[in-house]
Amino acid sequence: MRRVLRTSAVVAALLGLAACSNPYSPGQRALGGGLLGAGGGAAVAGLTGGDPATGALLGGAIGAVGGAITTPQRPYYGGYGPPRGYYRGW
Repeated sequence: MRRVLRTSAVVAALLGLAACSNPYSPGQRALGGGLLGAGGGAAVAGLTGGDPATGALLGGAIGAVGGAITTPQRPYYGGYGPPRGYYRGW
């Protein structure tokens, strides 16, 4: 029973830390997706009677690829100031 609680606590901590990443960096999105996928894959494999290590490996790989592929573009805010010749109204 203690082993299950300890494993659950470690998985919960890893899942909580996996959400802390830069949304515009493909590398960090892949890392975060991999951690979330590994945790989810291990949990599902453990609940369904499969091998949690295999579930973590497959879930981590799928999560890493999904995180890297779905990286959004950085927003563009139109430069640093008004264009040349801009009338400021003075």
